[in-house]
Amino acid sequence: MPTPSISAFARIACLCTAVGSAFPAQAQETLDSFSQITTPKKSSKLTSFNPLVTGEAEPKNLRDILCEALLTKDGKPMQHGLSWRVFSPIPDADGKLPLLASSEGGSAAFQLVPGEYFVNVAFGRAAATKKLLVPESGPVETQVMVLDAGGIMLNAVSGSDVRIPPNELTFSIYASEIGEDGERSLVVPNVKANTVVRLNAGTYHVVSDYGTVNAVIRADIQVEAGKLIEATIQHRAAKLTLKLVSEEGGEAIADTAWSILTSSGDVVSESVGAFPTLVLAEGQYTAVARNKNRIYQRDFTVTAGQNTDVEVMLTENADQQAQIATEAD
Repeated sequence: MPTPSISAFARIACLCTAVGSAFPAQAQETLDSFSQITTPKKSSKLTSFNPLVTGEAEPKNLRDILCEALLTKDGKPMQHGLSWRVFSPIPDADGKLPLLASSEGGSAAFQLVPGEYFVNVAFGRAAATKKLLVPESGPVETQVMVLDAGGIMLNAVSGSDVRIPPNELTFSIYASEIGEDGERSLVVPNVKANTVVRLNAGTYHVVSDYGTVNAVIRADIQVEAGKLIEATIQHRAAKLTLKLVSEEGGEAIADTAWSILTSSGDVVSESVGAFPTLVLAEGQYTAVARNKNRIYQRDFTVTAGQNTDVEVMLTENADQQAQIATEAD
């Protein structure tokens, strides 16, 4: 199977960057236009006992705490899409920090007993956590947390500009760094095309699958704080329909078993049917069709973006193929 060269990966990365900058309408200063932003919900309040404070929680010793989140340091408080969680700093029997309160929407207001807490805010996969000390008296400042987050929306084309149906694409987003085990950490699996993914700012390694065989492309994409980037990855692949026919352009023959081999003889796909459809990466292949104990084959070339039919002739080398089938049996 042909593998993309280093220069091919460079072209892919450049395409992603170019598309992101070519759509200023998608590169928003804030992410309030994200399609996944949820409708703000009423904030919840904590009135339960804090394990770090002795005595019962009473209205007179509850302190009002206001929490806000910013996409960037100089940004405005976000009004949508946030998930707030307040935790006790003392682990429970399972070693986990107990969840004491939560809120969905924009800014959150909690009533907390004086003591120590951990506050976490999440915006999709982007998150920030800080330690909170609630005093018994005196002013309580608004808790402002900077997410340093942005978003990407992924899509792909085949060849130079052939649009790929979204339901035939999947993306997986990985950390850019390679761990000690030689693998990258998976950040978000099975991302659908045209789906907004909210992430902390930074570089991510994106793996795009077109179909289910061998059309796989990788690219590094930069997520910028406060911006939504639309990135389009360029696949070097095409969609093919296999047919065993008695004459050119004839009707496909049913009950045919298919094997697709690379130029080096490796089997990349096997199927059964009159006209199976599959996606293959650009390169040289051999289609092998077996029908009624006879074997037929044809060499063919896949060119990126050129979707086509691959017809294998029923009468081509029939006597020779029958002999091969007999010997195989």
